[in-house]
Amino acid sequence: MQKNSNVTEFILLGLTQDPMKRKIVFVIFFIFYVGTMVGNLLIIVTIKSSRTLGSPMYFFLFYLSLVDACFSTSIAPRLIVDSLSAQRTITYNECMTQVFALHFFGTMEVFVLILMAIDRYVAICKPLHYSTIMSQQFCTILIIIAWLGAFFHSIAEILLALKLPFCGPNLIDHYCCDLQPLLKLACMDTYLINLEWVSNSGTVCTGSFMILMISYIIILHSLRNHSAEGRKKALSTCISHIIVVILFFGPCTFIYARPPTTFPMDKMVTVFYTIGTPFLNPFIYTLRNAEVKNAMRKLWRITTTSESKR
Repeated sequence: MQKNSNVTEFILLGLTQDPMKRKIVFVIFFIFYVGTMVGNLLIIVTIKSSRTLGSPMYFFLFYLSLVDACFSTSIAPRLIVDSLSAQRTITYNECMTQVFALHFFGTMEVFVLILMAIDRYVAICKPLHYSTIMSQQFCTILIIIAWLGAFFHSIAEILLALKLPFCGPNLIDHYCCDLQPLLKLACMDTYLINLEWVSNSGTVCTGSFMILMISYIIILHSLRNHSAEGRKKALSTCISHIIVVILFFGPCTFIYARPPTTFPMDKMVTVFYTIGTPFLNPFIYTLRNAEVKNAMRKLWRITTTSESKR
């Protein structure tokens, strides 16, 4: 992996160089990461153990929570450890692995959000054919396609990263390895690679965002023909999805769908979609979803009852 590079390790500058602020960063992101893992694992366990949450919507929500937990894990632990570490080094191979993981789980989240929109479209616009179209087999095929799509996108990204020769310096002005900060360190003309990167990641971000927005416009337009109760329930679900889409795609589009320039707020914007959104997703879906909350209460009662009998 290092045939194009004389650099064997990089130094991540992180979010701040101030010792006191670094301690604050440690506390804040430790809380965020623990909250992300607890929230998403709770949703995963609840969906797997509940018979009432067997619909395709919860099938996709299960994978969204799984991807959120993995996505945050690929970024947050190193940020937390580095915030208290005097030596914030990352080897070349670890850096390339993080680039792959960041894009793999990030793209998988994009595709799962699209699948959730497809599910809502069929449920609201084709209710009589919902169970036939969104069968367990079809949903499984969609998830497999999403995994494969994320994998091939990440392979394209890592191949671009592996083309970059690094002769020094090795200071990455970021808290994680991504193609954008690595391009600034490469000792070559990166115009074409930058163009390929923006074309690849930018197309995924903007194209997916447009697909999602159009699908939800169609869904909301079709709700005019539903009863007041059905409209209220559908709106509650769709609004949750739209909030997640905006929170995730807004920062992603800002980072990946623009010319090769850097801004001072880039690191904080990246924090929002790599750590903030995975933390918020469980709250958005559970606080607005009565079925998930009821299933969690039932799971809690069963757990506490079995513990008291021991």
